[in-house]
Amino acid sequence: MTGPRWISAALAVAALSLTGCAGLRPALVDASVQKPSNVAVYFTVDTRAGEPVPGLSADQFRIYEDKKLVSPFESKQTILNPEVAAMHYTLLLVDMSASVTESGSASTLEAAVSRFTERVGRYQQTAIYGFDGRSEIVALRGFSASPAGSAALASFRPKDPSTNLNGAIVEAIKVLEKQLERSPVPLRFGTLVVFTDGTDHAHRVSPQELRASLDRVDFEVFVIGVGAEIDEGELSAIGRSGATLSKDPGTVGVMFDQVAERIEGFSKRFYMLSYCSPSRAGSHELTIEPVAPDGSTGSLTYRFSADGFGPDCDPNRKPAFDLRHPKRVSAGQ
Repeated sequence: MTGPRWISAALAVAALSLTGCAGLRPALVDASVQKPSNVAVYFTVDTRAGEPVPGLSADQFRIYEDKKLVSPFESKQTILNPEVAAMHYTLLLVDMSASVTESGSASTLEAAVSRFTERVGRYQQTAIYGFDGRSEIVALRGFSASPAGSAALASFRPKDPSTNLNGAIVEAIKVLEKQLERSPVPLRFGTLVVFTDGTDHAHRVSPQELRASLDRVDFEVFVIGVGAEIDEGELSAIGRSGATLSKDPGTVGVMFDQVAERIEGFSKRFYMLSYCSPSRAGSHELTIEPVAPDGSTGSLTYRFSADGFGPDCDPNRKPAFDLRHPKRVSAGQ
């Protein structure tokens, strides 16, 4: 991303290690260190092949300080609810041009969108916007943790029957960026999902302008393209995180389900591990090793200062990520 980037002071001293054995690839997002001796680390766990690893419990992580194992009884390690410091937002941009609304497939699309928001909404705040040939996009439902709200699709009537695909994506990027800006938490993640049954016909925004907008953002972009008129090359270039494409309109539900499954997997790969450090002074190297049910492991490292540390630590305390310097990161990083 060439625009502003938010980097916490804690992350500036973090170092990532991918040395661990056999198969896991944990990656540091950010960390919080505060007295009396609280250390909280926010990170992702994937396989070496890039598949998310969900569902690990606190006892499936080994914690080392300076390469010495810290007893779980001493550290009181726990997994915190990530929502205390992190929020994920998904904007679903839906093609509502005449080729969609007049095709008789609105009810099928509505059902697919409803399932999508219900599934993704368990882990993220979602919003639904529609577009036709107009320069602006239409808010069908603002960002909410509620899965409801797709019914507005059935009553949508385009005011311009054309398809302003490029322009709509540029406008959706702006909406998602504003949502990330106003988020009350220090760690915020954005995902844009675009559904279309065709290609850009309005020519309000050139492919070069669209590419420039996509290049400057750091969130995930998925495309669902269904129908005989889709341009697979065009949509694959837009869907930088993935493009699910089919010429068969009957597969629209399957396409939405596939993208929802992938976003759900991305959401579950995040962990916030909190523990009480036994160190009481000096600089130390923390190593976290996740251990999957099949025995595969990996590791990440983070250096922190324990100066002034003492007893009476509660690992359930809210981490002290820096709200003054919020960090926007890619959910699929």
